[in-house]
Amino acid sequence: MSLASVVMHGTGGDGDFVAEAHRAEAMLTRFELDPGMLSDGLSGGEARRVALARALVKEPDVLLMDEPTNHLDLPTITWMEDMLLARGGAMVLISHDRAFLRRIGNGTIWIESGTLRRRQGSFDGFDDWAEVIQQEEATRLYKMDRRIASETRWSREGISARRKRNQGRMRELEVMRSERARMAAPLGRSARMETAAVEGGGQMVLEAIDLSVSVPARPTPGTEISPDERRVLINHFNGIIRKSDRIGIIGRNGVGKSTLVKALLGRTEPDNGRVREGFGLMTAYFDQQRSALNGEDSPWTVLCPDGTDSVEVAGRRVHVKRYLQDFLFDEYKITQRVRTLSGGEQNRLLLAKLFADEHNFLVLDEPTNDLDMETLELLQEVLADYSGTVMIISHDRDFIDRTVTALLVFEADGRIIPHAGGYSDYLARRIKTEERKKTKPARAKTQERPKTAREAKLSFKDKHALETLPGAIAALEDAIIKAEAELNDPALFSKNPDRFSALANQLEADRTRLASLEEKWLELEVLREEIEGS
Repeated sequence: MSLASVVMHGTGGDGDFVAEAHRAEAMLTRFELDPGMLSDGLSGGEARRVALARALVKEPDVLLMDEPTNHLDLPTITWMEDMLLARGGAMVLISHDRAFLRRIGNGTIWIESGTLRRRQGSFDGFDDWAEVIQQEEATRLYKMDRRIASETRWSREGISARRKRNQGRMRELEVMRSERARMAAPLGRSARMETAAVEGGGQMVLEAIDLSVSVPARPTPGTEISPDERRVLINHFNGIIRKSDRIGIIGRNGVGKSTLVKALLGRTEPDNGRVREGFGLMTAYFDQQRSALNGEDSPWTVLCPDGTDSVEVAGRRVHVKRYLQDFLFDEYKITQRVRTLSGGEQNRLLLAKLFADEHNFLVLDEPTNDLDMETLELLQEVLADYSGTVMIISHDRDFIDRTVTALLVFEADGRIIPHAGGYSDYLARRIKTEERKKTKPARAKTQERPKTAREAKLSFKDKHALETLPGAIAALEDAIIKAEAELNDPALFSKNPDRFSALANQLEADRTRLASLEEKWLELEVLREEIEGS
């Protein structure tokens, strides 16, 4: 069955067939799916988008959606938000995407330890509201503990002659104990995560030099292409990742985000260019396809493939059962086959595996899919405390804002543009640029301009710096790598303390100079991109 037929089943088939067919095809196209594509063999992300298209095309009175933003890119999420805001009717949405909930919701239903609570108003106030409730629960638990302690002392002192009354009091004590256990249950099920970067490693982590990657072109419906035709994903990308960077990668689905990461990590061979790896690099890679997990293994054997019963985390040995409990796995789940676990459980297991490995460079490809808010917040805290380098692909705007300090943004024709800040900073700059375009005088459109006019705002000095800075940065990085390698010789200090001291001082000066040059290069790249886009 074609995707168009699948989606048209969602319309109910009681209207104008031609109009419904056009609506189904338009909805699929908006979700970047071919209406003529067969429904067999869809990926998880494609199946989710088909399900969304089928639900939305019917225009129901009440719309129920379970994690609708998973596997969608940011432009599609924004489009879906606009459409949902414009439609009438009620909606019930399950989501971990805070930015999505803030924009769409006007009320929140919170389910915790079997209790359902409802709050009216924007999701913005949810955290403060939930914190007040948790404080009230903690106070209630404290008072209950005191009363249980008092009643327990009474029960131990013996029961007096008024037996009926005392039996009732004992029953009340048992009820209080049961209620206390129920209230305390969520406290014992809180997730805990920790990891630590391996010490050492150079200032330069990775450098992409004139990197280009292409894949076989995909034909559009009704067209044929040559088997040799290629689609460019990455077009002559140059960039440097340095120690302790926090970099986010954003762009449309299929644009090449995962391909860029795999090319940088040496898992995909580029068509052109090369990647230079820094000294002492140890990478931990979270693959959204979960290829590191074998469905026939158990969580225990994933972490201890050699048959042992402990793992080393942040410099200490931990029993595997205790470690997996930190990631919310009970004793039954620990020995269950991976293929029977939910998507969220598999993601938590993959995080547990990554954090137990040695690394100083964390690469996370869509880590937020299927995770609950508590685990997401904990992951954000772990990344904030992590002393190594982090690179993240994500469609979760709130997560990106909280975890990265720079972005690599995929633009048209395989161009990748660096931007300082998180997603909100990038969006604000993009909106400002678009507003400037709209407010230009109409006469400017008809004026003849020389070919170099768009570079008019860049001074000769700035243009010269853009050309020369990459070479200066590369030279400094080479010097830093050589100095670090020499200083790592344990005998250097005893053999030649003056050389050691001079080298250490020069290394610190080079690192400071490198940070300054890279910041200047980034500022000029952003300015150049804004000018070219104007």
